[in-house]
Amino acid sequence: MKPLYRSVFISDIHLGTPECRVNYLLSFLRQLNCEQLYLVGDVIDLEAMEKRHYWPAEHTQVMLEVLSLARRGIKVTYIPGNHDCQLRRLAGQTWGGVEIKLWAEHTAADGRRYRVSHGDEFDPEAMGKRWLLWVGEHAQRWLSMANRAFNRLRRGLSLPYLPLSIIAKSRVSAALHYIQQFEHRVSLHARNEGYDGHICGHIHFGHVQSYDGVLYLNDGDWVEHCTALTEDQDGRMNLLHWSDHCTAIATADQGRVDHWQPNPLPLRSLAPRPLAG
Repeated sequence: MKPLYRSVFISDIHLGTPECRVNYLLSFLRQLNCEQLYLVGDVIDLEAMEKRHYWPAEHTQVMLEVLSLARRGIKVTYIPGNHDCQLRRLAGQTWGGVEIKLWAEHTAADGRRYRVSHGDEFDPEAMGKRWLLWVGEHAQRWLSMANRAFNRLRRGLSLPYLPLSIIAKSRVSAALHYIQQFEHRVSLHARNEGYDGHICGHIHFGHVQSYDGVLYLNDGDWVEHCTALTEDQDGRMNLLHWSDHCTAIATADQGRVDHWQPNPLPLRSLAPRPLAG
């Protein structure tokens, strides 16, 4: 019997920080049944660990689960991001059955070709606006701290997990503008390079959108949103939220995109505009 998923994409785990939702991630990995797993960057936050040592036993368990998946015959590809960029020097090598690459090309079951990268090459730092990236990272750190406190309160009230950033990012015009500009740059690059779409992470906002037929697929993060991108055996792409329960957020099938509840984005605000350039 074939695995449930042909491929799975996760990123922005940030092991080595208190923000990592490690228990939800372990639950996800222990039930994972797929042919290929892509770790799309910022798996280990080496940048944060240079400033503060934080590594509980559960974070080691995540690493062991990934190695166990590789031993079971699942193809595991690790594409480092900007927070674990030191590992990019190991590109082309395989460690414990995990292949390290700078980026990858993924051909889905339906024949669609996707470029897979962390996505930091499309952020303001790469565009000569490092100050904007600095502001964004500090705002993200504050939001992550607020998210932990917010959900501790919800647990005390026996309420399910709810990413605070869904509320914040979807209602702040500057955040919406940044997300839309990022999506547009990624999709335009995919079109210019001849791909059917691009799979990435980096901005901690899982989203599935079509720009002039080019699919933008962001697998989200495991700091706030706890999301993964999965490919079915027929090539259909699904964005899933995994915490106290598993919820389908969006699906892309043969170029058609459907969004389900709960919807993480005000789609009218992020309606795709035509690609130019």
